[in-house]
Amino acid sequence: MELAEGIVKAASFLGAGICMGVGALGPGLGEGFVAGKAVEAIGRAPEQSGLLTRTMLIGMAVDESTGIYALVIALLLLFAV
Repeated sequence: MELAEGIVKAASFLGAGICMGVGALGPGLGEGFVAGKAVEAIGRAPEQSGLLTRTMLIGMAVDESTGIYALVIALLLLFAV
């Protein structure tokens, strides 16, 4: 029975690591893309910088939520098993 528990624990650690690795990749790429496009837009229309910044921050918050979901799943894999 001890070997089976060790295998399950190792699999949950591996799954949590993969979950965070893949789960952090999407938000990182998405936020970089959003920030780059916002800087381009502010460069073209500086008078709209307030609106563009506000919209960018809302988009980044929505984008970051997928990373937070990945963190929750990884924590569940680590501590609920």
